[in-house]
Amino acid sequence: MSGTVRFEAPPAVVLDYLADPVNRAAWQSSLARVEDVVGPVGVGQTWTDVTVPGLRPRMRTTELVPGERWTETGTWRGFEADLTLEVAPAAGGGCVVSVAMDLRGRGLAGPLARALALVSPRAVRSDLRRAARLLGDGTGRARPLRDQ
Repeated sequence: MSGTVRFEAPPAVVLDYLADPVNRAAWQSSLARVEDVVGPVGVGQTWTDVTVPGLRPRMRTTELVPGERWTETGTWRGFEADLTLEVAPAAGGGCVVSVAMDLRGRGLAGPLARALALVSPRAVRSDLRRAARLLGDGTGRARPLRDQ
């Protein structure tokens, strides 16, 4: 799965916001809250996403290139997912966030993982658009945004 969303804020501000699990419940529609955050934002940081349905995948930052790229891996029972966000400056200011996601399932979870991978792009882009509205231009003022 892949896609892009434009943000009005600078790349470093956007990635700092998106990579911090403390911010996740504000912009990720499937989350009720984040718990058990261990370590500072960066490679090796872990936390638990508590989803609205009550699932509790364990998450880990596996890559962080400040201002450019962030990757997380989540595991829950027979499922594993990788989400990568790449941030690049946009013409005229702000930035574009490109998203790539790989969802896998072991055993009986495999077919369900493949089905979820078909519907997840729309949800992820919607969540990123929410993040862009919340973040605004990085100065606390929300601004309209558009997909690229």
